[in-house]
Amino acid sequence: MIGRRRDHATEYRVVHQVASWCLDYPDESLAQRLPLLGRALTEQPQSTAVTLLATLVEHLTGRDLGDLQRDYVEVFDLSRDRALHLSYWTDGDTRRRGEVLARFKAAYRDSGFVVDLRGELPDHLPTVLEFAAIADPAAGTALLQEYRPSLELLRFALLDLGTPYAAGVAAVCATLPGESPPDRATVHAQVAPPPVEQVGLELQPYGDRP
Repeated sequence: MIGRRRDHATEYRVVHQVASWCLDYPDESLAQRLPLLGRALTEQPQSTAVTLLATLVEHLTGRDLGDLQRDYVEVFDLSRDRALHLSYWTDGDTRRRGEVLARFKAAYRDSGFVVDLRGELPDHLPTVLEFAAIADPAAGTALLQEYRPSLELLRFALLDLGTPYAAGVAAVCATLPGESPPDRATVHAQVAPPPVEQVGLELQPYGDRP
């Protein structure tokens, strides 16, 4: 018997939106949204992406906001090895990266939506995820797929650290075609190492939060 093909479109948009909030710097709005995010995930068909992301939402729920903010800064803001900026992994702090960032901006502009970068670079993962969730799912998912190696290297870095944020990135990877690579060597075989040319502080992969 031929069954109906499952449509993942809504599920993946929910995963991308929830991951966008959970992987961004935690503030009062996130603390207020967490119960809603948990319910949104329970309403989706159970899948690898939904299950992984639910573990991150559960981890964040009920924790003191100050603790969440300190933990977030330690995980993402104090090390380039866990950069949330997708093109950093492929282009580093080089002049070439400026052209790459311009392509992200062009994708946002072409969607017809006004994308508020909130002081972030356009390749900031939470921004790309929100773009994929509510503005242009096709274009946003294409950007995520293009930078799949960046996502996988970030996933490995977070796994090494032992942080629950690894589940959030793994959930995003699970919405993309194909299996995640089993090790870093497989990822590195797919992409050249980032150049090291320095071009200035405006291209730092982490923010200026205290």
